Amino acid sequence: MDTIKMTPNHITEALLTIRDWVRYSMSRLEEAEVFFGHGTDNAYDESVWLVMSALHLPLDTLDNFLDARVTRDEAKHLAHLIERRVTDRTPTAYLLREAWLRGFKFYVDERVIVPRSFIAELLENGLHPWVEYQEMVESAADICTGSGCLGVLLAHAFPNASIDVVDISPDAIAVANINITNYGLEEQITAIQSDMFTALAGKTYDLIISNPPYVDAPSMALLPTEYRNEPQIALGSGTDGLDHTHTLLKEAGNYLNDGGLLIVEIGHNRDALLEAYPDVPFTWLEVESGNQFVFLITKEQLPSSI
Repeated sequence: MDTIKMTPNHITEALLTIRDWVRYSMSRLEEAEVFFGHGTDNAYDESVWLVMSALHLPLDTLDNFLDARVTRDEAKHLAHLIERRVTDRTPTAYLLREAWLRGFKFYVDERVIVPRSFIAELLENGLHPWVEYQEMVESAADICTGSGCLGVLLAHAFPNASIDVVDISPDAIAVANINITNYGLEEQITAIQSDMFTALAGKTYDLIISNPPYVDAPSMALLPTEYRNEPQIALGSGTDGLDHTHTLLKEAGNYLNDGGLLIVEIGHNRDALLEAYPDVPFTWLEVESGNQFVFLITKEQLPSSI
């Protein structure tokens, strides 16, 4: 049966259970060769996420509901979401208005990129051993925060810290405030609209983290449609992908307390960074995918000549 040519009514009548809809979603995603990378890396996980979340069911309860019948209205909703995912290449996170990062759920929409960061993994153990005790961090900033996800993770890693989350986009700040409110962190986290450090005069921090835009120009030209549906200002960073990182290295020292740490994610730009700064003693932090994506440097290691 050629499911692509079936009418919406035929589809909703033929697919009765959650099992049916997960299977159908997988078939459509595989046939359309959609690009994964916004929370999953395969059609099965994406289909389970899409179907279960769209039906307001916990993702870890799939086995309990596989043979549960889907109502007519639910079926219409699922058919609409799957069609948008396949036809428009809209990331599932936007369709569901949710994204997951290291077990934390965040609100997202088209105003921000879908959360993904190696720094989130590092925050799970409080940046140990680089931060020996969580109480040592009393102030922190997340520059280029987007949805505010890393700021929320900072607050959980360092509950005594006052945290600023910073972004140039007023839309991103609006989304960040939604997530700050959802986690009840209004007293601990402040969202600031700023072109990186420009609105932070007089502020200093024990820790600055950043997952800035870092896609280089050649890669921007080749991005899959799913990534083109994200805000492009949050992805590209000049010819070599390092424009924002240059700013961080040049200016962070003015906003770090003595002994303060700067942690920056740079994607696949390690070689370009080392070529640009051959004498800077970067410490490369190990994550599940390797040790070439995130660097750490202290205030004292930031040469004044940068």
